[in-house]
Amino acid sequence: MLSKLRKKKSYIFVPEKKFLKQLKEILGFSPRNLELYQLALIHKSASGRFSQQTKINNERLEFLGDAILDSIVAEHLYQQFPDKDEGFLTQLRSKIVNRDTLKRIAIKMGIAGLLITRVSKDDYNALYGDALEALIGAIYLDRGFKKTRKFVIERIINYHLNLEMLCITEVDFKSRIIEWGQKNKKEINFTSQEQVNETDNSTVFISYLFILDEIMGTGSGKSKKEAEQNAAKQAIQIIGI
Repeated sequence: MLSKLRKKKSYIFVPEKKFLKQLKEILGFSPRNLELYQLALIHKSASGRFSQQTKINNERLEFLGDAILDSIVAEHLYQQFPDKDEGFLTQLRSKIVNRDTLKRIAIKMGIAGLLITRVSKDDYNALYGDALEALIGAIYLDRGFKKTRKFVIERIINYHLNLEMLCITEVDFKSRIIEWGQKNKKEINFTSQEQVNETDNSTVFISYLFILDEIMGTGSGKSKKEAEQNAAKQAIQIIGI
């Protein structure tokens, strides 16, 4: 499919030998279907069309990879922490699969240098994490679940994360600011709105945190929940709690 697309549209692909070498360094194995991995590294802002209905970008692979990553992380944490309850496991999984964590890991892995995009890589926070999830989707389709699980555990969790440190790292800023408001008799309110990124036609949520009718925090994200967490995080930094 990508080979047909190249004839129709001039994409700037990393030369194939160089691409394959860098990809092997990221994956730790040789891919069988190289075009799946090339597709995983095309952001929707750089989409082409194979037909009138089919866009060439990594959105579908990202959807698949997101679900697979969640299941692998959940099973791994279940095995690693046999004495912990569902609430602990859910929070720890959220810390692993959140956008900031995936972005940091993707950059360290070298995904940024292979990504094809027309948006600013510095401004678009979800860009790298999305590509990592798409790459996981590509691995699953190319090599199956067992290989994908090995990649996630060995190349992401064991290599880039410290689970003991994550256990004590806070990510639920919204609950913290609400508890502070209740304790100090301050009314906390969130308002959110959707915006469309004209560059790639994606939806971004913007949330505002109000304390006594004054905006104390602003955050953005791919979901309302993520935007509210980021707004709460900023408010906590401003208030100093």
